[in-house]
Amino acid sequence: MRKLISLFISLAVLVPAWGGASAQQRRREGAARTEPNAAAATETLIRNATVITVSRGTLANTDILIRNGKIAGVGQNLKAGERARVIDATGKYVMPGIVDAHSHSMSDAINEGTLSVTSMVRIRDVLNPTAPNLYRELAGGVTTLNILHGSANTIGGQNTVVKIKYGRPVAEFIFPGAPPGIKFALGENVKQASRTLQPGQTRRYPATRMGQEEVLRDAFTRARNYKRTWDEHRAAVAQGGRNLIPPRRDLQLEPLVEILEGKRLVHAHCYRADEIIMLLNLADDFGFKIKTLQHVLEGYKVAKEIAAHGAGASSFADSWGYKIEAYDAIPYNAAVMVRAGVIVSINSDSDERARRLNIEAAKMMKYGDLSEDEALRLITLNPAIQLGVQDRVGSIDVGKDADLAIWTAHPFSVYSRVETTFIDGDIFFDRQQDLARRPELERERQELLRAEANRPPAEGGAPPQPGAPRRRPTNHHDHDDVDHGEGDNNR
Repeated sequence: MRKLISLFISLAVLVPAWGGASAQQRRREGAARTEPNAAAATETLIRNATVITVSRGTLANTDILIRNGKIAGVGQNLKAGERARVIDATGKYVMPGIVDAHSHSMSDAINEGTLSVTSMVRIRDVLNPTAPNLYRELAGGVTTLNILHGSANTIGGQNTVVKIKYGRPVAEFIFPGAPPGIKFALGENVKQASRTLQPGQTRRYPATRMGQEEVLRDAFTRARNYKRTWDEHRAAVAQGGRNLIPPRRDLQLEPLVEILEGKRLVHAHCYRADEIIMLLNLADDFGFKIKTLQHVLEGYKVAKEIAAHGAGASSFADSWGYKIEAYDAIPYNAAVMVRAGVIVSINSDSDERARRLNIEAAKMMKYGDLSEDEALRLITLNPAIQLGVQDRVGSIDVGKDADLAIWTAHPFSVYSRVETTFIDGDIFFDRQQDLARRPELERERQELLRAEANRPPAEGGAPPQPGAPRRRPTNHHDHDDVDHGEGDNNR
């Protein structure tokens, strides 16, 4: 029954599978599982495209050779083997796969909001590889996501970086070698300013910004002491100590020790200039770096300080005014930080906005007069740097992963569409196959509806009513100051 429901949902939202995959293949492992290139050659040659490298400008009439999932060549008149897949991209554009530095797209849970410090929980434990919006994001040229915990906690859960290998088992989504990270949050979401307490309910600490700083200092003081205890134990063992009892493991503090050791990246939700400075000063006090400030809508006020600390900034293009701490946001925020030397990205924090990140980046040429190359970096190489995967993705360079998208026109045009999206050289979205599969999927959907309508009712129950299934919330507006039952907001 679960398999039937999974397929029913996929059909209802018209999420196509690829090519000749059978229904049995699409249902395998409870998902619309496919093998996009099971019988494909190990080489693909994209010919005569306008190639937006991001790292080396835009190249006209250029070929890209993909071999064994990597970019093997970029230039003119490239040659491939006889069995290579050849794509004529004359008049089309190829750009690196878009990297979204702030997403919740495939997370079945967002917040563990019961405590203010939940560094022991992991987003990778609640990843849903069948989420329909993943397919839509592929159709927008997105290939890499930073799946973050929500913002209900001063120190939230551990994030996961994924490649959108839709139709594959969830283990294949995990970006190999991506540095581990964690979500911090400051401001209204953490102090739960919009929450209405029920009679007898106690407000969770902290309820103010000064309480948030105390929570952070307390947590890192405990983590530093915990690290010292383990360092002393290991030193004693190395000096020949025998039968020594190791310290008790603390799953809450271990990720914080990794931060102190520079092994785990911090992605911190923030809005106001004062809380940004507080967090940067606190990190300096404890000797670690903030990798990215997420949202950072008042970053333009303290751009020099952000650059001096070495933090990146991942912001919205033009989303503001939705709550008090967002009132001072301006559309020039990203450009001001870029000019100050900050590595800036534009993120979605939204299942819907994620498939239009190309347009979100284009807006920055209007708001702040960024160049085309600077705007392109906001959704490719810069977020890759922020996630520590710039050696693998973010630009079209020989040796990098073949994560690419072929567009019908320049990606900054509102009329441009993605024709093909590659991840590691495999095709995970093909518009022509998508369109060809829709009539068959609609027929299957109607068959399932008829079968459901004709199913005998349970004893004493009413017969089932056919209709479209309910869709789970996409959490794409996690800046709403509304309690959705998962601790608080996501943004």
